[in-house]
Amino acid sequence: MRIIAGEYGGRSLKTTEGPGYRPATSKVRQAVFSMLESRGLYWPDVRVLDLFAGSGALTFEALSRGAQEGWFVEMNKKAAALITENAVKLGVAPDRYRVFAEDMKNVVSKRASEPFDLIFIDPPYGFNFLTPALTAVLRFGWLAEGGFICAEVESKLPLPPETEHPDLELIANRAYGQTRILLWTTRENG
Repeated sequence: MRIIAGEYGGRSLKTTEGPGYRPATSKVRQAVFSMLESRGLYWPDVRVLDLFAGSGALTFEALSRGAQEGWFVEMNKKAAALITENAVKLGVAPDRYRVFAEDMKNVVSKRASEPFDLIFIDPPYGFNFLTPALTAVLRFGWLAEGGFICAEVESKLPLPPETEHPDLELIANRAYGQTRILLWTTRENG
């Protein structure tokens, strides 16, 4: 898998294989980044939180485009080790990333010390981890005001009702084969 654009553009990432791992295709990653950039996301101002990071491709793409910092949360120890290996291989400065080799619930079920501008949620298919992840990041202040949550889920997954997360506004809902990309931003009050 290759990074599409930016400082690390064209460079390869090592990935792991196993149940639930399906690195985002370049077509899907390009669509995600086009959606974000068309909505005014300015990478040098962005901190990224990547839940269910897998290969970390989405956050490495954001770092390549100039994001300040990326946190990778991946409970599979082998995949988390590959994220660290890829960061070192790419030459990402150690102060620009953190890797958490633990369950997402352990990280986001406590108050955030500083919120993130962009949160990727890319859970394994078939488990419906989207709603618990959304609930936790909102409850504990992980999303900055005006920030974005980008989820990559199976195309047939029912969406959580709007009433469940009234602070979020769904601004994109696109299907790419078996994959659905959902993009939320914080709802403006008033």
